Amino acid sequence: MKKKVLFIYNPNAGRGKIRTKLSQILEIFSKTNCELVVYPTKQRMDAREKVMEYVTNEECNAIICSGGDGTLNEVVGGLMQCNYTVPVGYIPSGTTNDFGYSLRIPKDMIKAAEVIVRGATMLCDVGSINENYFTYTAAFGLFADVSYDTPQNVKNILGRMAYILRGVTSLHGVKSIHLKVEHDDEVVEDDFLVGMIANSNSVAGFRGITGKKVQLDDGLFELIMIRQPHNLLEISNIINDLLHNDLSSKYFYYRRVSEVKVTSDIDMPWSLDGEFGGTTRIANLVVHKKAIPYICNRTSKRKN
Repeated sequence: MKKKVLFIYNPNAGRGKIRTKLSQILEIFSKTNCELVVYPTKQRMDAREKVMEYVTNEECNAIICSGGDGTLNEVVGGLMQCNYTVPVGYIPSGTTNDFGYSLRIPKDMIKAAEVIVRGATMLCDVGSINENYFTYTAAFGLFADVSYDTPQNVKNILGRMAYILRGVTSLHGVKSIHLKVEHDDEVVEDDFLVGMIANSNSVAGFRGITGKKVQLDDGLFELIMIRQPHNLLEISNIINDLLHNDLSSKYFYYRRVSEVKVTSDIDMPWSLDGEFGGTTRIANLVVHKKAIPYICNRTSKRKN
C-alpha cells in the first residue's frame, strides 16, 4: 500500500527559487512508493490550514514542506494543533533558513530532497507561547520585529543584510522594556533591550548567538535577554560579547529553561520564527520535548 505524503511549498519564498527546481524535486519523490499530494501556498497561514485539513480528513504518513522558517512554523503548528505526529521533511528555500542549518539540511534544494528520501528522523522539541507554537525562536524587543517588518522584496534582494539594515534603522529612539521573568525557582525584574527563547544554532542568520549548549531534543530552550545599556561603552561591550558568543557577562541574562513566564507593563509584540506572533502582556512559554520527528542528516549535537 502506498504511503500518503503531503508536499506543501511556498512559491514566493527566497526570490521564488523553488520554481526552477520543482520538477527535479517532484521527480525525486516520484521514485519512492508514495502517493504525493502537492499544494502551493497562497497566503500567510495557508500551510497551517492545509495541514490541519489534510490530517483531519486523510491518512497521512509524512509531510514535506519547502519555504522559509515561517512555512515550517505553519506546518509544525498545524500538526501540534491537531495533536498529530508524522515525520516532517524540510526543503529550505527562504531567506535565512535558521532551523534548516541546525538540522544540517543542505542549502541545495535537490540535495535536501534526497535527504528526505533516504534520511533518518530525529525527534525535536517545539515551543509554545500562550498556545501559539514555534519551531525554534520566540523574540521580543529590539530586532525582534526585524524579520516580519522587513518587506519581502528587500529580503529577496539583500538576504541576510536586510535583517541587519532593518535592525540598525530601528536603533533610533529605541526603549527598553521593564519585565518580570519567572522560571524554575528564579524571579528577575529588570529593564531589557531584547530577549528570546531559542532552540537553534542560528537566529536571523547569526550563528552561535545562542551559546554552546544548544541541543534540539533535550526539553530545554535557551533564554537570552540583554539588559538596557546606559552608555556607548556598554553598547560596545555588548556587541563585543555577542561577536565572541560570550553570554556570561553582566549585560546578559542567560538560562536554559523548560518553562518561563514573561510579564510586561505594556502590550509587547513577539516574533515567532521570524514572523509576527501577536502582542501580549503575559507570555507563558513552554517547551514540548521531542514533539516533532524531522527527516534530516542530524542525529547528534552540532558543535558551534
